[in-house]
Amino acid sequence: MSAYEALAASYDRLTNDVDYEAVVAFVRQLWEQEGLRPRTIVDLACGTGSVSAILARMGYKVVGVDMSQQMLAMAWQKCQSLPNPPFFVHQRLERLCLPRGVDVAVCALDSLDYITEPALCQEAIRRVYRALNPGGVFVFDVNTPEKLRAMDGQVFLDEDEDVYCVWRGEFDEATQICAYGMDLFQRQGRVWRRSFEEHREYAYTREQLEQYLRQAGFTGIQVYGDRRMEPPGLGEQRMYFKARKGRIR
Repeated sequence: MSAYEALAASYDRLTNDVDYEAVVAFVRQLWEQEGLRPRTIVDLACGTGSVSAILARMGYKVVGVDMSQQMLAMAWQKCQSLPNPPFFVHQRLERLCLPRGVDVAVCALDSLDYITEPALCQEAIRRVYRALNPGGVFVFDVNTPEKLRAMDGQVFLDEDEDVYCVWRGEFDEATQICAYGMDLFQRQGRVWRRSFEEHREYAYTREQLEQYLRQAGFTGIQVYGDRRMEPPGLGEQRMYFKARKGRIR
């Protein structure tokens, strides 16, 4: 098993503190604020499909997109028994190309930060604009630059009975990238197997992302604090963005 496969296999266990239901509830509140009643939703960088599964159970027709085949395999296993399972697609966001338009695009849990080349992030946002139906809404969140800078030199760990993960953060002011190496130890019988994975996130500013959205054609751009219906405050750890493609027909 490769390091990435090991991380994918343990992803849900290491993120069991994430309140996916609350994330989806807030995202839904944002698109309903626009008067939108969507039928089709694309879950961008869907990972193991936690958000996709919630949306599908709510009755929406969902497409999940991710660059990792291992993550998509786990997402399919998680969702296959649903009455209306999502359709999963293996694509990078900067190469997003859906066969049909969707009413809502969601990109949760700072996934855009993982596109560490600003030009590719800008292209991904252009692709999302093309994928939306007229009047469609794009909702996503990112880690704030303040949060990523504060991770420099920090050491974090997470564990349960069979998985132990420790990671160290390092922020580079020259590249605006926060890199953190993850050592993952998994119990396999009587032994522990070690693997390593490096993650990199770009510290996009609010102004950068607003510019990318405007250049793609989005209007009605709004920015919120972490699951709060008000602008980000000082020391905010996460920002949510909402943008619209024209008017609802």
